[in-house]
Amino acid sequence: MKQFIKVAALTLAVCTSATVNAATRWDMATPYVDATHHTQNIRQFAEEVKAATDGEFEIIVHAGASLIKHKEIARAVRTQQVPIGEVFIGILGNEDPIYKLDNLPFLATNFTQAKKLYEVSKSALQAKLDKKGMMLLYSVPWPPQGLYSKEPINNIDDFKGAKLRAYSSTLSRLAILLNASPTTVQTVEIPQAFSTGIIDMMITSPTTGVSSQSWDYVNNYTDVQAWIPKNMVIVNKRAFKRLDKSFQQALLTAAATVEQRGWEMAINETTSKTQELAAKGMKVVEPTPELMESLKAIGDDMAKEWAEEAGDEGKALLSEYH
Repeated sequence: MKQFIKVAALTLAVCTSATVNAATRWDMATPYVDATHHTQNIRQFAEEVKAATDGEFEIIVHAGASLIKHKEIARAVRTQQVPIGEVFIGILGNEDPIYKLDNLPFLATNFTQAKKLYEVSKSALQAKLDKKGMMLLYSVPWPPQGLYSKEPINNIDDFKGAKLRAYSSTLSRLAILLNASPTTVQTVEIPQAFSTGIIDMMITSPTTGVSSQSWDYVNNYTDVQAWIPKNMVIVNKRAFKRLDKSFQQALLTAAATVEQRGWEMAINETTSKTQELAAKGMKVVEPTPELMESLKAIGDDMAKEWAEEAGDEGKALLSEYH
């Protein structure tokens, strides 16, 4: 009997160990702080995956570029340094012009247009990622991009000589066309960059404006609604294929839910965060007709430049979108 008990105990220990070892843990690199709707949505996503797999598949979210810097996240996923990560699509613009599409100024300036542009370009994004050993899990937009500045911006001349934060190659090009100086600054570095004079204006969402407490260093928000860029969550293909089939399905099912929820969150964010900027003392204004006319003209020029850079594929996407 004692021998039987020992054998039974050993068997239980082995089974328990096997169960523990069978549990899967993924570290997820994300670039934005918890105050943003993207990170909040991702944390819900991680909980939903965990619940759907009875705790056997856990995604550990490392927010605010705490694990990997934003510019390095895509490479980290590609090289399996991490199996999953979130990136701003436009940050990959130097790798392929397709990644710049949703950053083109005044191409898609409301959520209906942004959703159409996403549907048109999704297969192209998937194909680009697939060639790099990655897959697109889902994509969620930001609110329309507005202009933050220390001084009021009434016309195109007010940009001349300014140090404009640039978070993508497209925004760098826009800065140059505005006769401003593009300066790369990560989201988490925005307050310090303003306080030390590295930048003195930026074009970004109300969400980022609130999360970075922009009222501490600028006074003006001009609601130009320049474009509606998106983030995407990407997964290493090999890591995905190594998952248990039930885990794969849980991941895909949660992704579909989180994408839909993320778009709804972005719409709500646009209103609530813009109101919060005003409540914190910022001067929130509509752009002057003169300013908008000049900005739209630059946007048209940039769309033409992009179409030439992207070639037949890009031209076909623009044609389908229009």
